[in-house]
Amino acid sequence: MAKQPHILAEEGDVTDIALIPGDPGRVDRIAGHCENVETVAENREYKLVNAEFEGRELTICSTGIGCPSAAIAVEELSRIGCETFIRVGTTGALQSDIEIGDMVVATGAAKNEGTSKRYESVEFPAVPDYDVLTNLVDAAEANGEDVHVGPIASDDAYYAETDEYVKAWEDGGILSVEMEAATVFTLARRKGLRAGAICTVDGNLVEGTQKGETEGEELPEKAKDNVERAIGIALTATTEL
Repeated sequence: MAKQPHILAEEGDVTDIALIPGDPGRVDRIAGHCENVETVAENREYKLVNAEFEGRELTICSTGIGCPSAAIAVEELSRIGCETFIRVGTTGALQSDIEIGDMVVATGAAKNEGTSKRYESVEFPAVPDYDVLTNLVDAAEANGEDVHVGPIASDDAYYAETDEYVKAWEDGGILSVEMEAATVFTLARRKGLRAGAICTVDGNLVEGTQKGETEGEELPEKAKDNVERAIGIALTATTEL
């Protein structure tokens, strides 16, 4: 198959499993935990490297922010050999008992975005693969994390969360909101592939502490290096998949 137009990779360039952070800068952070790191390509929001963690060969590819660019990453990676996808990133809590620094493993994602709906109607659930889900939970618990397991929401409009919006999701038992998982889950399921997501909490919309609004505040100890810990959990999960 020809080189993919956005990730600039072709068959033979990737492994069967990919960690897909949103931020290209996190590709290097993930790779920093690995050995035998090799940069494959870098174009727009997509930075693609291969590496090895505890003997497990893996691919790391950033997706950029939001479901449209995440869909491109999953589509193109799957066309050249990736079969399992783990989103690792950050999320805003929608429940008052979820603290900054906690981990969230999604059992499903509400489709509050437009991309997945171009593939199928909203009635179809956006859910992760069970094996990926359970391995992420096991890895988080083994690391002693405060891990919350349940439904999240994927949203398109970062700055459009009103008080009414937050209250509705809170009342519905939605744990947190992020911007990619619903489409990642949808595409993987439709293609017969596997996907999961682990995100660390970087704000709490119910408590009014959104990302970037916690500077100078007293944060729990677990808020320190929380992204690095989420990365470690995702990497550990790959060794069993």
